[in-house]
Amino acid sequence: MRAKPAGVVEFIKVEKTYDGETNVVKDLSLTIRRGEFLTLLGPSGSGKTTTLMMLAGFEEPTAGEIRLHGKSLSRVPPYRRNMGIVFQNYALFPHKTVADNVAYPLQQRRLGKVEIQKRTLQALKMVELDHLGGRRPQQLSGGQQQRVALARALVFEPELVLMDEPLGALDKKLREQMQIEIKHLHEALGMTVVYVTHDQAEALTMSDRVAVFNDGIVQQIDDPRTIYEYPDNSFVANFIGENNNLDGRVTRLLGDECEVTLNTGELVKALATNVQGEGADTCLSIRPERLHLRTDGRQPSQPLSNKLEGEVAEIIYGGDHSMIRIARAGGGQLIAKAVAAEAENIRLGDNLEIGWATAHCRALDPL
Repeated sequence: MRAKPAGVVEFIKVEKTYDGETNVVKDLSLTIRRGEFLTLLGPSGSGKTTTLMMLAGFEEPTAGEIRLHGKSLSRVPPYRRNMGIVFQNYALFPHKTVADNVAYPLQQRRLGKVEIQKRTLQALKMVELDHLGGRRPQQLSGGQQQRVALARALVFEPELVLMDEPLGALDKKLREQMQIEIKHLHEALGMTVVYVTHDQAEALTMSDRVAVFNDGIVQQIDDPRTIYEYPDNSFVANFIGENNNLDGRVTRLLGDECEVTLNTGELVKALATNVQGEGADTCLSIRPERLHLRTDGRQPSQPLSNKLEGEVAEIIYGGDHSMIRIARAGGGQLIAKAVAAEAENIRLGDNLEIGWATAHCRALDPL
């Protein structure tokens, strides 16, 4: 068995309150591995940015301890933590040139002039801006300014790079381009990155692992595929991507599976992921792309243990796929994602059979 990468940072039972009554971070225990890209993901007010600020040293934990390479950071000021930081608003000096902005951390560390020039040029080349070193930040586009901020965070070869929603101010196309560029830089340099965002797609695209925050608590921490395909609870299932919820009651436990009687009366099977036992309320989670629609009498390509019926109420065209909203015969609705070839055969008002495999349906805590 291959050993896991060693931990660089440890949060040990960390808590944070601003008013002495309400904790915005609650009993946080988390290990950040060397060389990984860890994203802290969650809605506004969930505690993710506060966690990053405590790691950076801009906030102090109310309780618990943060360690870097096994040593407490409690008495280490921010400027001695050797961490590069990239903010959403870039935080560049408007009166300095691009090169001077990047060189600033090296000047603060009192490196020699030749070494500063060498490292500054290397950092600018890394983000493909070495030809713009003489310009001022206001003469650059938003994406270029973000690259300057990234070069400045990397130029002194920090222990960690912390990023607080760094792409939030960019338009969609540029944001997606920068996601890939940052991901490639991380892979090339092998640096440890802690990244904060509320954008689920961004987290899934860039990360080695994702820690999903809600109400100051990490709900789940896993690789992106596991977070999406195998959510631990209903919050994670519904915060990450599109999701269908079916409310019901656990009728029978069958090892790793369970039978659930839906509130509309149908009996279905699901993986017993997060249920309290027979008779307990549950919410079933099914991703739209896992639903199979039968419109022409053909059998699906794989046997499906669960089937419902419904009528097509809405078709939302999305280019390579369409989202199909289906009003269920017993009440409620389901959203299915159909690829272009399949969606061409579906019309408003069609009566459909909707099926899914038990392996793609998770019985979770009730909403």
